[in-house]
Amino acid sequence: MGTHSAAVEALKTDPRTAALRRSLEVYYGNPDRDAAMDAFYARFVRPGDLVFDIGSHVGDHIGSFRRLGARVIAVEPQPLCLRALRAIYADDDQVTLIEAACGAQPGRIGFLVNSANPTVSTASTDFVTAAAGAGGWEDQVWDGQIEVPVTTVDTMIAEHGTPTFVKIDVEGFEDAVLAGLSRPLPALSFEFTTIGRAVALRCLDRLAVLGFDGFDVALGDDKSLTLGRWVDAKEMAAHLLALPHEANSGDVYCVRTTRG
Repeated sequence: MGTHSAAVEALKTDPRTAALRRSLEVYYGNPDRDAAMDAFYARFVRPGDLVFDIGSHVGDHIGSFRRLGARVIAVEPQPLCLRALRAIYADDDQVTLIEAACGAQPGRIGFLVNSANPTVSTASTDFVTAAAGAGGWEDQVWDGQIEVPVTTVDTMIAEHGTPTFVKIDVEGFEDAVLAGLSRPLPALSFEFTTIGRAVALRCLDRLAVLGFDGFDVALGDDKSLTLGRWVDAKEMAAHLLALPHEANSGDVYCVRTTRG
């Protein structure tokens, strides 16, 4: 499978992908970070599993899931990020790229682009509104809009099979993604932000309906679970609401501890 280092280095020096250079420098070429990610995700992902990576950005999570032996269906709507993903994973037939956003129903949607910081581009106008004037978000500008196709998790399952794990990182559109899932899965994660806690609460409500009953959280880019135990949706909601604004973001991990 290789380290993809040649493709990443070429992308760093390509003027067409200049806006991704910082992300490529942060997310690739750090063996310690890779090892920590792999150790963390090994509790959810085993060789031969199917994983959905929804909101792939530059694909560092794809890399981790592949090192763990999983087949990956990666969903990304941004042409710039897709250029990078195609270059990095061109020779890997166990990675399938879907050029789309993921949402509540199939169709098309306006996608708001932050050209200086593509990692926070979003399909959620509420997310952009919430960022306006918020501490830590002062310099973020969504200066473009493109129309992109929308798929759903249910559609992906019908086409590719049932995943063992789903990673959802879509900048305030996580509740829409989960609205497009109608069946229980073994485990998933969704990103939350402190400027969009209502989105996270809707996600927790939806997941409880789907049968998820165990939740923990990792803050920021840290790959360690904060609570060290699975709590119910109500306790996780209270924990997220109590976080200081400065916590900014993280990922909620969700499992079914009992199988009905």
